[in-house]
Amino acid sequence: MKAVVVDRWMEPEELRVREAPEPEVTPGTLAIDVRAAGCNFFDLLLVRGQYQMKPPFPFIPGGELAGVVREVGSGVEGFRPGDRVFAGVSLGAYAECAVVPAVAAWRMPDGMSFEEGAAFPVVYPTSYMGLVHRAHLAVGETLLVHAAAGGVGIAAVQIGKALGARVIGTAGGTDKLAVVRQAGADVAIDYRDDDWVARVQAETGGRGADVIYDSVGGDVFDRSLKCIAWSGRVLVIGFASGRIPEVKLNRVLLKNIAIVGLHWGAYALHEPARIAETFHALLTLQREGRVRPTIYRSYPLAELPAALEALGSRRSYGKVVVNP
Repeated sequence: MKAVVVDRWMEPEELRVREAPEPEVTPGTLAIDVRAAGCNFFDLLLVRGQYQMKPPFPFIPGGELAGVVREVGSGVEGFRPGDRVFAGVSLGAYAECAVVPAVAAWRMPDGMSFEEGAAFPVVYPTSYMGLVHRAHLAVGETLLVHAAAGGVGIAAVQIGKALGARVIGTAGGTDKLAVVRQAGADVAIDYRDDDWVARVQAETGGRGADVIYDSVGGDVFDRSLKCIAWSGRVLVIGFASGRIPEVKLNRVLLKNIAIVGLHWGAYALHEPARIAETFHALLTLQREGRVRPTIYRSYPLAELPAALEALGSRRSYGKVVVNP
């Protein structure tokens, strides 16, 4: 089969498609003919050897996929060949075929495209778990989403609206602000041109945001503490800026705020029951039309370097996908 194979640490532009052995179906797994695979920021770190997970060489990167079940391993119930599914995986999505644990796969709803399916398994559960179970976002509260035109940001905007919050999103540039509004944000702020801290204060009558969704870190996190409401919650998703911030705890004390983290991938180890609960809730929202991935562009698998460059340069919005 054709796949992107990493046999040494490399820059994303060095990735190439080559022949690789077909993966073996084992008990409890599904073989899936991959129709689309989602691109994520962690892919950039993974192939460079900068991610916390460092797989042995050679490996096939890619953490989310959608496709058609080819073969069902022994002991698996609820799936059969021909089923349309999506799955979140640790590795292996950038290939024509992938073998995944059946517990990581979900039937795709009618009307969901393979590109949308491949854009679902990482960013939507991340945002749902963060907003619902970590930040406890409530009806009528104000949610501030940073990088709101990105894949995880759009998911947060859509889920925040579905939960009954008033949503403010930050993004850079006119086009991305339009994407944020299209996702459902009540207010879109250009962080390049506006004093977004002052805008958030003005939009909330000086009170600040009840929940701040931060996948950026760095200066964005630091300034967020200036526009958070009393008893607010800062939800730490990641550090796309490249700088992990440090916190002076007097700020946490004086405003009675909470800083909470979200590591979606760790739920498989620590609270696996939460995974099924989260996907059932998200698929209900999807069927109701309240959440839907926004696709920036779909690239052929051979153009994975260009797809990752669009993501890493922040030129893209929503989700970038590749089609094996």
